[in-house]
Amino acid sequence: MTLPPMNRRHALASGAALAAATVMPALAQGTWPERPLKIVVGFPGGSSPDLMARTIAEPLQQALGQPVVIENRPGAGGNIAAAQVARADDNHTIGLMINGNMTIAKILNPATPYDPLTDLTPVSLLAVAPMILTAPLSAPADGRAFLDAAKAAGSQWNYGTPGIGTVAHLGMELLKSRAGLQAVHVPYPGNPQVITAMIGGQIQMSLLPPGLAMAQVRGGKLRAIGVTSAGRSGVVPEVPSLAEAGLKDFALEIWNAVAAPNSMPKAHVQRLSGLLTEIVRRPEIRERILNQGWSVAGTSPEGLARRIKQDTDAMAEVIRRNNIRPS
Repeated sequence: MTLPPMNRRHALASGAALAAATVMPALAQGTWPERPLKIVVGFPGGSSPDLMARTIAEPLQQALGQPVVIENRPGAGGNIAAAQVARADDNHTIGLMINGNMTIAKILNPATPYDPLTDLTPVSLLAVAPMILTAPLSAPADGRAFLDAAKAAGSQWNYGTPGIGTVAHLGMELLKSRAGLQAVHVPYPGNPQVITAMIGGQIQMSLLPPGLAMAQVRGGKLRAIGVTSAGRSGVVPEVPSLAEAGLKDFALEIWNAVAAPNSMPKAHVQRLSGLLTEIVRRPEIRERILNQGWSVAGTSPEGLARRIKQDTDAMAEVIRRNNIRPS
């Protein structure tokens, strides 16, 4: 059937409008980001989260076609930076975060100026690592013998951490409950001070990230007792697991992840997640991350959300049971 001239023009106009309505969202999606993307890191340059951010920044910049800028905002265990990300409304700010920023921050300290579960959107879990139970060289080398000595020493032994509520602190309290230990917590400003105190014999053990622990172990200054993974870790395959020392059903990991403000459109979050997952799984990037002491994960937003819930539930129980509050 042939349309009259007016109806034909109307049909053409309607078709053009429908096509435009279909194409415009795609164009809008395709043009994001329109300006540099900022990654906020809550720790200083040279820290593990900073190195991770700089590892992903260049390939992410190439994939997005826009500069990727790192902004370091250290303080409060990364929570200052996390709060900045949570408040951002420019659709061009994301954060490189550690476990605590996205799990127990608000549970540990109700005054935390953001809620990780409602103000942040998971993007991707980038990499995970076990912690290493580390001790002075004078400690027994065998894991079982070490745990027996720690149990026998009771509260005469101390353990150090980089602060109240850190993964090292909560992890040690969990380890104490599983192994029947009574070692006393001594908080320090950071892991460098923990390491110095352990070398000097002021503390008898600590949970350290692999990158820090193994530098001291290989340098002949500290002893690696065991990793907190369920079995031996590909990050440090030469170190036995604590399970081999008889500590069953104990596993603890630290992780780095990317989060966005809850206001960021879901399409942008999904695009970032897909790109980051592909980037961290590239062989050359995987190797760089392994050399930093991490195993690559690379998950969907849903995968990170599941990990957040799992860790929040476990650590919240430790906080409640031990009545842990920030100093």
